[in-house]
Amino acid sequence: MTPQLPTYRDRGARALVLLHEQQLPLFVQAWQRSKRAGVRLPETDDPNYASLEALLAHVLRGARGYMTWICEHLDLPDPEIPPAPEPDAVEAQADAWVADLLERWRTPLSDVAPERLGDRTYLSRWGQPYTIGAMLEHAVVHPMRHRLQLDELLERQA
Repeated sequence: MTPQLPTYRDRGARALVLLHEQQLPLFVQAWQRSKRAGVRLPETDDPNYASLEALLAHVLRGARGYMTWICEHLDLPDPEIPPAPEPDAVEAQADAWVADLLERWRTPLSDVAPERLGDRTYLSRWGQPYTIGAMLEHAVVHPMRHRLQLDELLERQA
């Protein structure tokens, strides 16, 4: 059964919000499995990979950032998503924070006209141009990509 959402003007945006709602918790579950198993991340200078907690905080910050960026560029109200927990608190706070984030993701885009999702590009916070639709897709894929990384590390290190 598909979770109910308010009527969306753009069914593609609705689908991406629902996919994000599926994928972010799947990443958190993979992270929890990895933590229980003592998975070690590869050594790197990237602070987002300094620890499993840093990686979880990175993915959660991204989930917040994608929606706030979209709302900013579409001149929509701030979705009022609280900042993601810091690495030293993220493990204890992740489940409740994700539940709140997903609830706040459900409605901001419901009344956006389909043409606004691809009518122009905007620079992302990391300097790459994205349409709104492409940023929504990126938001769905980001936790999927990190889940795959953790699943592969878990398999190799088991």
